[in-house]
Amino acid sequence: MHIVFLTNEYPKNNESHGGIGTFVQNLARNLFLKGIQVSIIGINKCKGEVELDKGVAVYRIEQSKAKFGKFIFNSIRIRKKLSEIHRVKPIDIVEGSELSFAFLPKKTSYKKIIRMHGGHHFFAVTLNKKPALWRSFQERTSFKKADKLISVSEYVGETTSSLLNLIKPYKTIYNFIDLEKFEPKTSVKVIYKSIVFIGTICAKKGVKELVEAFPIIKNKIPNANLLLIGRDWKSKEIPSYIQFLKENYIDSSFGNGIQFLGTIPQDEIPNVIANADICVYPSHMESFGLTVIEAMSMQKPIVFSNIPPFKEIITNNISGLECNPYDSNDIAEKIIDILSDSDKSVSFAKNARKEVTSKFDSESIIKDNIDFYKSCIN
Repeated sequence: MHIVFLTNEYPKNNESHGGIGTFVQNLARNLFLKGIQVSIIGINKCKGEVELDKGVAVYRIEQSKAKFGKFIFNSIRIRKKLSEIHRVKPIDIVEGSELSFAFLPKKTSYKKIIRMHGGHHFFAVTLNKKPALWRSFQERTSFKKADKLISVSEYVGETTSSLLNLIKPYKTIYNFIDLEKFEPKTSVKVIYKSIVFIGTICAKKGVKELVEAFPIIKNKIPNANLLLIGRDWKSKEIPSYIQFLKENYIDSSFGNGIQFLGTIPQDEIPNVIANADICVYPSHMESFGLTVIEAMSMQKPIVFSNIPPFKEIITNNISGLECNPYDSNDIAEKIIDILSDSDKSVSFAKNARKEVTSKFDSESIIKDNIDFYKSCIN
């Protein structure tokens, strides 16, 4: 079997990447170990590169420099690369996210699978925004061309199917992590009263509300500190979200307790989590939550937002405490509750590890993926 993944986020040395890139890399490497040939095709800011990542062939294609219609020209380059690869080793399956197949042929010799990580319609509507016409067109067209659908959570599958009136059924297959890599590190010293957030520093992740909650926490727990790890979000309106927060929401009297540490290498994340007294994820919306299960796997107490995808991962008041991500007072209250009660903190942490190992066993999830791929071909 030969599977091609279409993603621009596949991890590259010394460059930041998101959860989708991490997931695809984990899955691709594990599929190769099971005897499946795997290739990656993605558009990058480079002159075109090819590398072998633990058996996985990675093709990074130079992005189009066109002023208009860049997405179409990039898609043409992807089609060309698919044809080149297919001539050497016939492709059985091409998998991509929601927009991947908008400008690819509808009829192909290989099966096209969309893995719903949370597309344009999903995030626009769940965050109370209006979907953009052009991206809406691309997404709807892409789904019409897909042969099969996977969803990373029940909520994403149900919501996307409803929004796009999808007829095709979907199969929910959760993401997974390396449970051995993210295991409790008793040898690493915990930084006392340290609150850790890992993710893109942006509005959608609830970072503003978390920063606003910090003075409330500091008043109750004077030695608390907040560590925010992840890339800075930039847009035309806000060139730097970190600077925006510093100028508008961080009081100078509390600011020295807040640290923006930027991006860190993927291999260093377990040590950062190990240092944490508590991990906090107040996202306004997510499709799944890899960073949540990473922290749970390392036996950390969690404060998490009360969004449906997180409720599929973690049990409130058993493995952590859920909060209203739009309410800074509620976020602060839940963090204070855990940091002030060592027995509760220890109980939540142990339960978090148990919940992850029972729900997100990598071998079982990899098998689910392989079985699904085989069913598509057959």
